Amino acid sequence: MTDSTRPRSTLSRRALLGGALSALAVPALAQAPARSLRPMLRPATLGMKLAPSGASLVDKANLTGRVGYMVADADSRMSLEGRDTRVKLPPASVAKALTALYALEVLGPDHRFETRLIATGPVEKGRLQGDLVLAGTGDPTLDTDGLGRLAANLKEAGVTEVAGDFLVYGGTLPFVPTIDVEQPDHVGYSPAVSGLNLNFNRVHFEWKRQGGKYTVTMDARTGKYRPDVTVARMSVADRAGPVYTYEDRGGRDEWTVADSALGTGGARWLPVRKPELYAGEVFETLARAHGIVLKGAKLAELPPAGEVLVRHQSGPLVGILEDMLYHSTNITAECVGMAASRKRVPGTASLVESAAAMSDWLKARFRVDGMALVDHSGLGGDSRVMAGSMVRVLSDPESQARLTPILKKITMRDSQRRPLPNSRTRVVAKTGTLNFVSGLAGYITTPGGRNLVFAIFCSDVPRREALGEHERERPPGMMAWNGRAKILQQDLIDRWSEVYG
Repeated sequence: MTDSTRPRSTLSRRALLGGALSALAVPALAQAPARSLRPMLRPATLGMKLAPSGASLVDKANLTGRVGYMVADADSRMSLEGRDTRVKLPPASVAKALTALYALEVLGPDHRFETRLIATGPVEKGRLQGDLVLAGTGDPTLDTDGLGRLAANLKEAGVTEVAGDFLVYGGTLPFVPTIDVEQPDHVGYSPAVSGLNLNFNRVHFEWKRQGGKYTVTMDARTGKYRPDVTVARMSVADRAGPVYTYEDRGGRDEWTVADSALGTGGARWLPVRKPELYAGEVFETLARAHGIVLKGAKLAELPPAGEVLVRHQSGPLVGILEDMLYHSTNITAECVGMAASRKRVPGTASLVESAAAMSDWLKARFRVDGMALVDHSGLGGDSRVMAGSMVRVLSDPESQARLTPILKKITMRDSQRRPLPNSRTRVVAKTGTLNFVSGLAGYITTPGGRNLVFAIFCSDVPRREALGEHERERPPGMMAWNGRAKILQQDLIDRWSEVYG
């Protein structure tokens, strides 16, 4: 799921413990301690209040499952303390930090995705004597406004009529019908992924009750446009449950919704399973507004050959990744990850193969083990990462230089969980949340100006795997478990800020 919740961290003013580094530091992250170590006291600190140990904080959290964590000095890369650092645990969306490093190194920070309109024949007196192809290269940020600019630019290029077919092509990336098959059909954070994507591959569903009946709309709205679509259709059903059903029927996404769940009105985003046809239908509507009538969109199976008439470019990759890390956008992670794999390992044929290619790159590039990813977003619960390996990757000087400017700032909080906007402890990190999985990894700057790198993974895998299909969206007990995990993460950061600051 997308991660909009920001972990909070308690910053109480306990007495700082100085002189601990020499007693704690060990030279190799690969040999991290299995349990939290207590700092040795200097005589000046005798009688002062001690910060709680990491082990006591874990016990206090009362979490079922496992907790693995490590903290290290970011400058020397020396390990300071850890617990179960070699236990393989699900990273959830913390995996997006790894994907960002992968994409930045393989594609480069200035990489831009292009969406193109390609003519397979000449344009004569405004008439294209051939097919028009809308072809993507994996842009995860293309929206309806972008397609509107493409349509306007096509008219400016002199095209007023297309004699041939209108084709859509997304084969630059492997097609993924849903990021994680274990997610409910209707959740917008697990859409299809293709080389041609639109509006994060989501369609806007809105309903209103009028005169005892419901009217529904399905559209591809953005700030400027609101075109209706038919490639995704909704019917209201007279039933108590389930709330939604989905069927792939006749080349369309066919949805039904239970009337008992609708109330008087509302709206939500639903995932799109046919992204190329979705983008094609929306472009048809926008082209028609400029006087260009196209035939119904058809899928192109082969890469199009011809003249590029119009190009639409995304922003630079580094900005795309900063937005991805802030909003934890799953489709962005999958697009940039698979684009990097296709460049590094031509012929990569699936999301699973791409994730394996990234795992291999991480192992070779950073000389770590314990990296086994099934996707690039962390949405799949079968991915596994060790806290010690995560810290080793993040502590690499190039990783620090690339990630610290684009990771999300984490708000510190006091003992009552109130925000501390002027906190002297600064944290930038990536959060991760799944059912009974919570992770946090990134960088800490202590009040004393010391830089730390850390990773915390909490998970109850057996409890997660025992969930029935109907429980996966809002499983009982998950909110309370997740809340305790977040508090533990906050308290560990608070401890490290005091002990190592």
